[in-house]
Parts: sequence; structure tokens; C-alpha cells
Amino acid sequence: MTLVVAVTLAVVSTACTNSESEADPEPTVTSRALGPVVEGVAITPGEGAALRNHVGYEFPPPPPVPTGEPNDELKEALDIIFGSFVAGVEPPREPFETIIASGDLRVGWLLSDLLRFIGPSRARNSAIEAFDTLSQVNLYDDPVTDRSLWRSMTDHLIAWDVPALPGYVDWKSQVFLLVEPRWEPFFSDPDAEIDWRHLSWGGVLIDDRPLGSTERCVGGCIPSLDDPAVTDVAGGDWYRDSALVFGITVNGESRAYPKNMMEVHEMVNDTIGGRRVGIPYCTLCGSAQAYFTDEVPEGVEQPVLRTSGLLIRSNKVMYDLKTFSVLDTFTGKAVSGPLLDAGVVLDQVSVVTSTWGDWKRANPDTTILAEDGGIGGTYPADPLRGRDDNGPIFPIGAVDDRLPVQAKVLGVIAPDGTPIAFPVADARARIDAGGSVALLGVEIRPEGSGVRAVLSDGSDAVGHEAFWFAWSQFHPTTLVWSPPKN
Repeated sequence: MTLVVAVTLAVVSTACTNSESEADPEPTVTSRALGPVVEGVAITPGEGAALRNHVGYEFPPPPPVPTGEPNDELKEALDIIFGSFVAGVEPPREPFETIIASGDLRVGWLLSDLLRFIGPSRARNSAIEAFDTLSQVNLYDDPVTDRSLWRSMTDHLIAWDVPALPGYVDWKSQVFLLVEPRWEPFFSDPDAEIDWRHLSWGGVLIDDRPLGSTERCVGGCIPSLDDPAVTDVAGGDWYRDSALVFGITVNGESRAYPKNMMEVHEMVNDTIGGRRVGIPYCTLCGSAQAYFTDEVPEGVEQPVLRTSGLLIRSNKVMYDLKTFSVLDTFTGKAVSGPLLDAGVVLDQVSVVTSTWGDWKRANPDTTILAEDGGIGGTYPADPLRGRDDNGPIFPIGAVDDRLPVQAKVLGVIAPDGTPIAFPVADARARIDAGGSVALLGVEIRPEGSGVRAVLSDGSDAVGHEAFWFAWSQFHPTTLVWSPPKN
């Protein structure tokens, strides 16, 4: 008997939490004298369009999905399968036959979870056969299967929005905790607001090292960089002017975070302008964000943000090291643990993506991280070697076809709560041609070679860049800015 769960724990970044302070001053932006701001056109989400994945495959209609509790035979079959994995043995064929006989597509989520971890085996073949029968589709019709059957299987379930089987998380957690027992606090919170269906493994383990640690993670993780060493513009000549940085300005103090360093660490805890910030970078989503971690409810200890090694629809799952509370990386809202109980939602500050050369010209007093990060590190110029340039590499379901999936957008929440996506290339081109870019009271202005969102009073509108597929799936009602019609 052999253990079928085959896990590769290489150190690879596959992924792809109450104090008073002074109010932030108005951001420094490039001045403009281009006349009145003209609002653009809002492109709304389409209705009734066919559901397609990022390579154009059209998802067929789903078969009927039952409701209610699974019968005792199906529960017993799932107990046998997942119990076998916990015991380190290959499950028998019979429980998969029970799954097929049930006709319950909701089991597809558990089959998908198994497929993420099982190597070539009889059990893997049985799981694929069961899914094909329950879903009534031939996965090989989907070009995504050329890279991963698991991705295609999960994409179908997400696109169809198949509900989870009652008790789903209890079975799911058994396999995930075989990979990383330290995820147990995430799964054990009965009040968690996590959509467990969409939770997947990113290929690395949890980073639970203490704040400031420079030790390597046992088994491999994506190591946060805490309180990095910085240098002034003159000392930043180690970094190419044409290379990208993520620029942040707080209380008049600016700092640049080199993209190649962020691809290695994916999380920084730092102090800028007297404020404590946590900066997650989801390489898979092309999204760097910055959260204030020094303003939480009374009685709540200041969070320290870390990378869990888990993903939700290709977006990294971050958590607070002190309470093991999960926070939504795109919104800063706590979705599990003590921080959820305390109602924590971290405030954001804008992140500008620019070349280093243009950022330092626009912000001559900026600092930039030291070449070794202050930890004696060495960083390749292109650590990921273009891994994320050709579309998502983890399941995301159907895509919104208003823009190409990898188009970079500046995502902003308007004052009335409406999410807006400004295509960065189009917005910058219009600004450079002397036009204005605005919608619902949000104006886009140039900074460095990037763009920043501001409100009518010049205050920060809080925006960050992301791939379109990422912004649109977490904000499905988002509007898309388009130039005004003549």
C-alpha cells in the first residue's frame, strides 16, 4: 500500500491583517492645466453572454444539481476515500462507484481537491472518471487540459457556480492538513466567511516565521521581508531605471519597492510616513497593494501580514501572524479568526506602478529598498522569467470579455461604492495626448510613468493595478472606463 498524495514542496513562488495618527496630506501628483475634466463612458457588465474561459473554450450548460443533505451511502463513500488518504493508503474503487451512482455534481469540488494532490494512480483515474460522469462533459474538449486536468475541472465548477456539499470543508481539510498541518486554524473557525470551494493550494507552505526573521522556511515558503533596509535615490543606482517599482507615498514620505524583490518576497511589513503598512504582492494577479496595519479596533493587537501558501481563484491568501486570521487580499477585510470577530477591515493607500527612473524624477526625495534588502539577499532581475505573462495559471472559472484577461487596469472604488477599472495603457495614452480620464468623480492623473487615482478635492482615491481577470472576478459589477464619445 502506498500513499497517493504526491506533494512537491520546492521553494517556488507559484502563488501565486488602535492607534491615532495624523491624517494623510493630499498626494503629490503631476500638475495639469488641460481645462475642465470630462467624464468618460462607463462600460457595464454584459448580460446573457456565453461563459468562456481565458482560452475561448465555452462552458456547456451544467447538469441538474441536487439540494439537501447527501445520503448515508455517499457520506460513507467520502469517509472511506478521505480516510484512506489520511491513513496513507490508496482508496478502493467501490466508493468512487458510489459517487458516480449518486449523480451529485456537488461532489465534484471534492474530486477537484483530490486531483490537486494525487499523482498518477488508480485513484486519480477513478476521480477523473467520476467527474466526467457527474458533469456530463469531456474535459479533453477544453484546451486547458493540455496543461492541467485539475484546472479544467475546477474552472467548470467555478463557472457553473456549483454549490458545495454540506460538510464539504470537513472532508477538504483532511487532505489539505496532510500537506500543511499549520493551516489548521484556518479550517477550524466555524464562523469563517471563506468560500471554501475556491480555496486551493499554491504550491508552497505557510510563512509563520516571527516578525523580523531572516531564517529560511522549513520545507519552503514565500518569505516576507520585514522592515527592509532602504537607501536614497543616489544609493538606488543599483536598480535599472527601466525596471519597475511599486511606489507608495504616506504623509509626504515616498518609497519604491523594486518589482524583482517583491516577486521573491510577495509581502513586506514596513513603516512609511510614520504609519505601519503591510504590502502584499500577488504575482499571479499582477497586484501590489498597501494596507495600514496600525489602525485597528481597541483591544486588537497590530497585525503582521504573512503569506499562507493558499490561493483563492488565483489570488494569494494572506493572514495575520498573531491571530492566524485570514484577510481578503483584495479588500483587506478579515474573513476568519479573531480579526473577523473584531470586524477588522484594513484601510488602503494607493500603489503606483512606474519605472524606477520616472518614479524618482517625480519623487526626488524617495527612498528605495537597499540592493540586499538589509538581509544579505541577492535578487535576479527577472525571478519569475515571464511566468504570468500569458494568462492565469490557476483556476478562475469564466472570464469577463470586456478586456483581455492580462490587461493591466487601475482598480478604484468610487465615492458611491462603485468599483471602476481604468485600463492603464488607454488611460495613460489619453492623458499624454492632453485629454482627461475620469468617471464617477474619480480622476486619473500621471505619476512617474504610472497613474494615480484622485477625488475631486485632490485626495487619494486609493487605487492599485491588477490584471483584468483578477480585478473583474473580485469585483464582478465593476464598470470599465472608456474615452468619452465625440
